[in-house]
Amino acid sequence: MTDVFAIPAFSDNYIWMLADADSHRALVVDPGDAAPVQETLCRRGLSLAGILITHHHPDHVGGVEALLAGWDVPVWGPAGERIPGRTHAVAGGDTVRPEGFGLKFAVIECPGHTAGHIAYYGNGMLFCGDTLFAGGCGRLFEGTPEQMHASLSRFAGLPGDTRVYCAHEYTLANLRFAAAVEPDNTALQERLEGVRAAREIGEITLPSTIAEERATNPFLRCDVDSVRQGAEGHTGQALPDPVAVFAAVRAWKDRF
Repeated sequence: MTDVFAIPAFSDNYIWMLADADSHRALVVDPGDAAPVQETLCRRGLSLAGILITHHHPDHVGGVEALLAGWDVPVWGPAGERIPGRTHAVAGGDTVRPEGFGLKFAVIECPGHTAGHIAYYGNGMLFCGDTLFAGGCGRLFEGTPEQMHASLSRFAGLPGDTRVYCAHEYTLANLRFAAAVEPDNTALQERLEGVRAAREIGEITLPSTIAEERATNPFLRCDVDSVRQGAEGHTGQALPDPVAVFAAVRAWKDRF
């Protein structure tokens, strides 16, 4: 049995840990800081067995080398980016099978936030780094609206019960923005109320599901009339296709 839980880091990052109850071994996803990972491994009596990286930003890779100083483990990371300590360069279509876990992840290319960003999908889970957030998506630091829209569309096509493990606690702010785009979305209003209550008592809002995101995340709903109308009302111009809607909503969020 594999237990998945979040290790808080920095102000709002989550480092995801997958722990095998039988072997007492663990995988970590995007360890931007080694210290909380080391503390969690020690407290839970676990040994590190591998590291999965989605992209090169320091808050996702900053702890890799310190962890490798204590454990000789494989590091999977995007082939198109410079990843410290990487032992396995992977790209879209590749499969990751961490030894001894009975898990299998398909690598999905998802450029947009960074040029070489990847995600790991399998076993009902999506580890998507900073591409898809609960209620939102990552900023376009290196990619284009066309690329990010295509990446998010790939995620939207996954089964609705897929659990979404993104890397930041941005949900409340994202849903507040989403409500400005789609003020009449009742599913969104209900989700916003639940997230607001959870954050008031310090609860984590993740994982979400692909079904939740399809129903409430404007960046996965750029083909929906209400999102297009919200974006057109904000920009004051007609938006001819979902990519144009996405670009307008992303630019709106950047200034929200």
